[in-house]
Amino acid sequence: MFGFLVNIFDIFLYRPLFNFLVLIYNYLPTHDFGLTIILVTIIIRFILYPISVKALNSQKVLQLLQPKIEEIQRKFKDDKEKQAKETLELYRKEKINPFSGLFLIIIQLPILIALYRVFWEGLKPEALNSLYNFVVNPIHINAMFFNVVNLSKPNFTFAVLAGIIQFFQTKMLAPKLNKKQAKEANMASIMQKQMLYIFPVITIIILLKLPSALGLYWIVSGIFSIIQQYFIFNKNKGAQPT
Repeated sequence: MFGFLVNIFDIFLYRPLFNFLVLIYNYLPTHDFGLTIILVTIIIRFILYPISVKALNSQKVLQLLQPKIEEIQRKFKDDKEKQAKETLELYRKEKINPFSGLFLIIIQLPILIALYRVFWEGLKPEALNSLYNFVVNPIHINAMFFNVVNLSKPNFTFAVLAGIIQFFQTKMLAPKLNKKQAKEANMASIMQKQMLYIFPVITIIILLKLPSALGLYWIVSGIFSIIQQYFIFNKNKGAQPT
């Protein structure tokens, strides 16, 4: 069963991504692997754009609803069942899915795993023998980015940059609380604030052990997300949920 799932993963995700990466690499005049990753990352993010917009719109409404959610939690602090029921009713009324952001992460996880395999195994000459017939075998892929960074090896600078971008990306998604709300913050709000610092640290630790090609993907994807979040969160900024 596990072998079957691995084969499905290879056929529908790993091999298409690997072949697409090589195809872009072949057509770039400079044959720069870093530029190839940047282009592939942007294309992937545009493919996921409709899903991410929906998730960010839900997150935006959640931010606006935070005072009402806090009010429900205070009003029914001794009745967790009623608290959950009223919160779900609020979500239903505003037509939002609080798990949409998690859904976006779940979708991107297989892509990250596939890219990890591409960057870890795809640079080996023997891996190029599994290319589609219409993709020209480049014989060798130069893993250098502007002849400065070897993307097949871990890179401290890329890992730290990815962590910093992860911090600002997460910070933009965090609910904006005034001083009074911050003092009355419940356990969920406190944990969310802790995640603001924990996620970037975890990102750095992970990327310090992986090919910096994955770090470059993380950086470009994060910058794309920050720009996207900025425009979505500032669109109709004064609008309030009913």
